[in-house]
Amino acid sequence: MARTHQTPEFEIEVAGEPYVWRLQRRPGWSSDTAGWRGMAIAVRHREGQREAVIEFPPGKQPRFGAPELKPSQIAPGLIAKAIASAVAAGWEPLSRGKTVAIVVDETGA
Repeated sequence: MARTHQTPEFEIEVAGEPYVWRLQRRPGWSSDTAGWRGMAIAVRHREGQREAVIEFPPGKQPRFGAPELKPSQIAPGLIAKAIASAVAAGWEPLSRGKTVAIVVDETGA
């Protein structure tokens, strides 16, 4: 039987609302953009279905052989600020529709 790889989801509360997030993309090299890309997280309201993909800037490249970024290494404050920024930018987590892509700075604002 084949095993399915599931990305762990984490719960967080922002402004009294429950959200679920997961690491969508680790920072890494991309031939599509011909350069380094930052991490991205996928977020949804616990009772909602509409997701937002929040993209962070690339930052500095890790040294060769450095361990990969793990979701548990991402500060909850950064995630909370990024979710608040996404809502402020117009993402309506309880509405229906396509996934929204939102770009934030390295602080999540």
